[in-house]
Amino acid sequence: MTNQGRTRTLRPSPLTLMVLVLLAEAPMHPYEMQRVMQARGKDTVVRVQRGSLYPAVERLAAAGLIEPAETERAGRRPERTVYRITEDGRETAELWLTGMLREVRNEYAEFPAALSFLPLLSAADARIELTARLVALGKSIAAIRSVTDGLNDRFRLPRLFLIETEYQLTMLEAEYRWVAGVVDDIAEGRLSWDDGQIKAWADEVQQRIGLIPGMARPMTGGPAP
Repeated sequence: MTNQGRTRTLRPSPLTLMVLVLLAEAPMHPYEMQRVMQARGKDTVVRVQRGSLYPAVERLAAAGLIEPAETERAGRRPERTVYRITEDGRETAELWLTGMLREVRNEYAEFPAALSFLPLLSAADARIELTARLVALGKSIAAIRSVTDGLNDRFRLPRLFLIETEYQLTMLEAEYRWVAGVVDDIAEGRLSWDDGQIKAWADEVQQRIGLIPGMARPMTGGPAP
């Protein structure tokens, strides 16, 4: 199989794109990539773990997008392979980057999925869990601001190099406001549900238009005989 064919079968991801972009800057070994990402605060947008980074590097090398440049040893540490990007790798990095910027993809996040099954919980229990989420969101927002402020204090970074953090904060703050509104609506009774309400709604729908795919089934109130 040609390099082009192998490239087509390699699925782009934030992690593989990160490897290509870092190697476009300079040759380095995987451990150095991990340290650079952490030092730049980029590990908040790309999950950089040893168990996933090294296999990603191997896949990129097998696809001909990167290649070993040399090995180096520091003291008694094991030898480390330093990689460099190939021309195919540079072209692929630009292709992946433009695609990720341009295309809107459904990434099937857990939170929207959980919201779609909210009727399984009581309104009171849902309010408790969403309130806990607010606390977690507040901590995440504070942590990102702390990292950003620290980097700015040390390096006076231009906006370009913190643009992804700006996006993260905007999304987290918007989610915080939305979840807070839902919690308030539940507390004030503007959003409420129970088994009786759900059964009455399902019965009404069935009487008007029949039972169709996508509609809740009428609740029987107990196991079938």
